[in-house]
Amino acid sequence: MSPAPVIIAIDGRSGSGKTTLAIELAARLREHHKVSLFHLEDIYPGWNGLAAGIERYVTTVLAPLRRGENAEWVSWDWERHYDGEARTTRPAEIVLVEGVGAAAAAAHPMLDAVIWADSSDSERRARALARDGDTYEPYWDQWAAQEAEWLAGDDVPARADVHVLNRADGTAPDDVLQALQYLPAVAPALLPELAARRGLQLRAERIDAEPEAAQLFAALFGGSPNAVWLDSSLDPAGLAPEAAERSRFSILADDGGRFGQTVRHSSGQTLISTGQATVTTDGPFFRWLDGAWGRRALRAPEAYPCEFALGWLGYLGYELKRETGGTDVAASTPDACLIFAGRAVVLDHAEGTAWLLTLESPDADGWLEAARAAVAAAAPASRAQASPAPDSPAPDVTGRHAAPPAAPLFTGRDTETGYKAKVAEAQREIAEGNTYEVCLTTALTAASPEGSQGPEPWQTYLDLRSRNPAPFASYLRFGGLAVASTSPERFLQIAADGRMRAEPIKGTRRRDADPGTDAALRRELASSAKDRAENIMIVDLLRNDLSHFAVPGSVSVSRLCAIESYATVHQMVSTIDAQLRPGLPRAEAVAACFPAGSMTGAPKVSTMAILDRLEAAPRGVYSGAIGYFSLSGAADLSVAIRTLVITARGDGTAELSLGVGGAVTADSSPQEEYEEVRTKAFGVLSALGAEFPQG
Repeated sequence: MSPAPVIIAIDGRSGSGKTTLAIELAARLREHHKVSLFHLEDIYPGWNGLAAGIERYVTTVLAPLRRGENAEWVSWDWERHYDGEARTTRPAEIVLVEGVGAAAAAAHPMLDAVIWADSSDSERRARALARDGDTYEPYWDQWAAQEAEWLAGDDVPARADVHVLNRADGTAPDDVLQALQYLPAVAPALLPELAARRGLQLRAERIDAEPEAAQLFAALFGGSPNAVWLDSSLDPAGLAPEAAERSRFSILADDGGRFGQTVRHSSGQTLISTGQATVTTDGPFFRWLDGAWGRRALRAPEAYPCEFALGWLGYLGYELKRETGGTDVAASTPDACLIFAGRAVVLDHAEGTAWLLTLESPDADGWLEAARAAVAAAAPASRAQASPAPDSPAPDVTGRHAAPPAAPLFTGRDTETGYKAKVAEAQREIAEGNTYEVCLTTALTAASPEGSQGPEPWQTYLDLRSRNPAPFASYLRFGGLAVASTSPERFLQIAADGRMRAEPIKGTRRRDADPGTDAALRRELASSAKDRAENIMIVDLLRNDLSHFAVPGSVSVSRLCAIESYATVHQMVSTIDAQLRPGLPRAEAVAACFPAGSMTGAPKVSTMAILDRLEAAPRGVYSGAIGYFSLSGAADLSVAIRTLVITARGDGTAELSLGVGGAVTADSSPQEEYEEVRTKAFGVLSALGAEFPQG
């Protein structure tokens, strides 16, 4: 008796391409494994025999293979319409079974993975009849009725681990193999395939040009449903060197190309889309991230100055706190959205260069050619030649022209009285010794009027970045979900060599048009005992967070309570550095610091519980993190503040959400805390032409 094989079922309606997919998948797997392939069409007892065929398959084929034994079964003779010869299917390292009913309920306990293949009804019929010709045509409706009846009582698609839209263009087998690597029951058997895919080669080209980033993003990724622009839009002139360093690189990418993937995680379930395949896995997000990113896969080229060497980009939402000591709260937006970029453009604002990055693949040359042309077209000389007339409305990324929408009317989750009451309640918790500092937040929301699509996300972001540039500005698009952020705050940076840095912000003052008043506001912030106390408490919290994964003695504070000035606010910033202990999981180091202490208060875990009770609502994207996880092992993440979330609704309208808040301490003034909320909201609201809600 052989060891029990890994059994993968490929199911789907007739004509969905299951047989071709199974044959091509088997061919790829046979490069490294012994593979057996079983077709259910060989065992169905006639055109009316779907149910009986599934029973035969389960009892005479699947059950013995599961035990590692030979499967002895009787085939069906389709010409004589009677039982045919006896056959044997031997177990192997991997067994593929394909056909309608391969993943039926009776079979499911014996399967390691289920793939559901699908295509349109018209394509399915055309494929089936093209393959089986006149033999099948008289029985198509009869067989389709059996399929419909079976699926009505046995929802195989809902149980499937992998879904693939089979377009019969040759991409489905590779997409499925890529998806299978995320299934714990199958991945160990695919180690040779995974090793081959991990032998990635990075191509990098430097172009001495300074393309206009928005034009370049629109040209390369404007039509992509999933795309990310990590936009260092801050002019660092006059700021501290640390702020200039944070503003050096911009990264533009999408999930296109051979290696592109998109990930969405919600409440313990991760959905990964790779090409035309999707795979669903259960389990904590940070455990998934450690498997997908936690080990260095390649090194950046010697002359390349940025830590990002392709990889994952997107956001982690605040509700991932359920995995780091917080309670389980469900949000309306995914808890995490990421793309895997196998190609990207990195702009080096310090050197005035553009870097084209792509993983070696059959489509790499074509993409590099298109990217070179886009960089050239977005360079200053080309922009001058192609600049629109001054009175022309700005086009969106699809090239359409639209009149500016009416300013959205925001409402607050909390009234002024209600927010002040929560401040007082937070101070009561502090007085009772349950916490030292509470980062209390609220949210402003708006809906576009009925019949209106509301503000266009792309143009909204361009307005935001022009009015409120920031070192960690970003524009994220995941289908109907858009995130427009002008965050000034770094959450956590992990360099490829393990250097770690956090740069919390606590303490804010508004900017003023009068230079004297503005300077006085800056001095007031610098000398504020309350703001310094807030900042120092968070510094201590982050020193503790970093110490869990740091080399002993490496945690240091290189800047304490420094003042940085941005377009609409002055901020108090500190810098904590550490060195990651070699061999420790990098994703877990991120989790140890998540969510940012500057958005919770201290101590973190008990204060998050207080916040859940006071706020009584999920934060979603706000208070989470935005950034990248590079194949080099590096990561750089901002805190998701000054961040507008735009969610398209099914009726063509959109919902806008803006989170705002501040740190409450024992000596906080409820009125001043409320004014700080207004100050922090101003940068985003003013770009929309909107007002802070009254009441």
